[in-house]
Amino acid sequence: MPSLQRLALWPASLFYSTVMRLRNLMYDVGILKQNRVSVPVVVVGNITVGGTGKTPAVEYVARYYRQQQIQVAILSRGYGSDSGRNDEAMVLEANLDDVPHLQGVDRVDLAQRAIEELESELLVLDDGFQHRRLARDLDIVLIDATEPWGFGYTLPRGLLREPRSALRRAHAIILTRTNLVQADDLARLKSEVRKNSTCPVAEAIHAPQGLVNSTGTLQLDGLAGKQVVAFCGLGNSEGFWRTLEKLGCTIIDKKEYPDHFAYQREDVQEIERWAKQLPVDCWLITTQKDWVKLRIDQLGGKPLWALHIALEITQGEEELHSILQQALPSSSQDDSASIATPSTSSLFCKDAYDSATASSV
Repeated sequence: MPSLQRLALWPASLFYSTVMRLRNLMYDVGILKQNRVSVPVVVVGNITVGGTGKTPAVEYVARYYRQQQIQVAILSRGYGSDSGRNDEAMVLEANLDDVPHLQGVDRVDLAQRAIEELESELLVLDDGFQHRRLARDLDIVLIDATEPWGFGYTLPRGLLREPRSALRRAHAIILTRTNLVQADDLARLKSEVRKNSTCPVAEAIHAPQGLVNSTGTLQLDGLAGKQVVAFCGLGNSEGFWRTLEKLGCTIIDKKEYPDHFAYQREDVQEIERWAKQLPVDCWLITTQKDWVKLRIDQLGGKPLWALHIALEITQGEEELHSILQQALPSSSQDDSASIATPSTSSLFCKDAYDSATASSV
């Protein structure tokens, strides 16, 4: 039945794809104007709707430049932020306490503010591959290995924001969640990517770093053999469930909410009633993206922990860093070779997390 419904949307999908191709062509030939600012702009984006793991990737890229003493600001549209900072902003602020994050519809205006008011030397545009009004120096595109092409069609029949040919604009591609697919499937995906792009392709995983809440942190080895109940509101919840299972625990129940879900009092009460009915010794776990909106350490008499995830490049990191180097302000490039690059072990700072948790959002 869902496949028949998607088939009925084929004319709309064809129209959407044509409009996107025409729009890109108008930017390419200069009919539509791009606004260039005075500092480098690095985009982290994708070509599908849903979770490809942009937030950990934005954190990785911003941290890379901060470790080279570059003043970085993150810009984003801020989906779901009508009542304040959205979940992605809160996670990034928790993990990157020295990187400001500006959200708003007009990202050209945000860029000017970041430069003039915050003295930013480089801007990271979160989810900006399709936002071509702001000129960029690098486009880093993420493809989720577990669901790379969104049913193979553009919106609304599928989940592609643009046809695959848009990958030709990318300067680097990162395949995420590569540890959750078979080797043959990964090889096939890389071959498909190569049909549309000749840029460097890196492989990455979302590496669990620990369990966190406002009381502190827990090591992941304590999860092995435990019964777990979990909930999340993500673009790709399957990746979260599979990550938990790979840590050796057994998920005995779970709840799934829409991406960027805004938890209300009644939602929390529902989760609390659910948790009370579960075995006493089970663990209650959510994502950091969900926890920063709740900021609750117990539900239904059980501790609530958030799984902190960091992007870990497992293949092609040297090439990726070479691409990122190209966007460095010219005055910084001479000294960049001697600066340490990001490591997974440094991707979480508890002091920064506690500081951000204590602040008002």
